Amino acid sequence: MKSHFFAYISRMRFIQRWALMRNTAPENVQEHSHQVAVLAHALAVIRNEKFGGTVDAGAVAVAALYHDASEILTGDMPTPIKYDNPAIQAAYKDVEAVAERKLLDMLPRELRGAYAPVLTEVDPETARLVKAADKLSAYIKCVEELKAGNLEFREAAAQTRKALEGYGLPEAAYFLETFMDSFSLTLDELK
Repeated sequence: MKSHFFAYISRMRFIQRWALMRNTAPENVQEHSHQVAVLAHALAVIRNEKFGGTVDAGAVAVAALYHDASEILTGDMPTPIKYDNPAIQAAYKDVEAVAERKLLDMLPRELRGAYAPVLTEVDPETARLVKAADKLSAYIKCVEELKAGNLEFREAAAQTRKALEGYGLPEAAYFLETFMDSFSLTLDELK
């Protein structure tokens, strides 16, 4: 059986994010997924090392790599539309689930069991960390756009920061306190 799964996954780079906003630096789903994986791994490590957690940081990072894989088939739905009302949100969740199943069905049968958990984020703690990392990635994007003088991201930055703080995750608060200010610095200032 020939499989198109990885050819589809490689197309993540063609799905653009932040479609409703003017961007100084365009971002695609593949770039975003890599950043979310790095951040989710960091949050898991912080949880384990600083707050006595026992999550599998590697599993969290892998789930983050695939967290937006369904967008290969659905495209990226802008946040203001996706979360505008519960009916749209529920319908979009259904669409995402169908896309995830389609991707899973592209794999040879013997590989599906290994990919099912990462495509569907079954473990609730993994999903929670990936969601926080996803929001953190969005906040970093907002901060970087503001640093470039793009005031279009001012309100998104404030809303995203508030949402992050509302998660009540000590590892996210630790990341914001310890690492976030660096994203506002220039390369020379990082030395």
